[in-house]
Amino acid sequence: MLPLTVNDLLLSISAVLFLLGIVGIGCGVVILVTKVMGGDIKLITAQASDLAKKGIAEDVTGLVGNASKLVDSLNDLVRTASGVGIFLVIVGFVLMMTAYYLLIQIK
Repeated sequence: MLPLTVNDLLLSISAVLFLLGIVGIGCGVVILVTKVMGGDIKLITAQASDLAKKGIAEDVTGLVGNASKLVDSLNDLVRTASGVGIFLVIVGFVLMMTAYYLLIQIK
């Protein structure tokens, strides 16, 4: 069995927390870039707004209502994805700060 001192334990725990923080921040940034800035969502939103304009011009009320619901749903999807990304970034920073706090406890 390896002799493990308190300082060694604190150092290894802080290293693991730091790495988990880096992974959390990386995942959050990837989610923010890919999900929120995705081209598919922009394309669907543009087509839905064009569909709503066509429905207004041709006086088709059901088409306008459904297109507006689609745009609202896409906005909720973007907000949810950005919320998850921001949460992961914040958790990553908290993990990194915890790792730093453990490192300054080593004497």
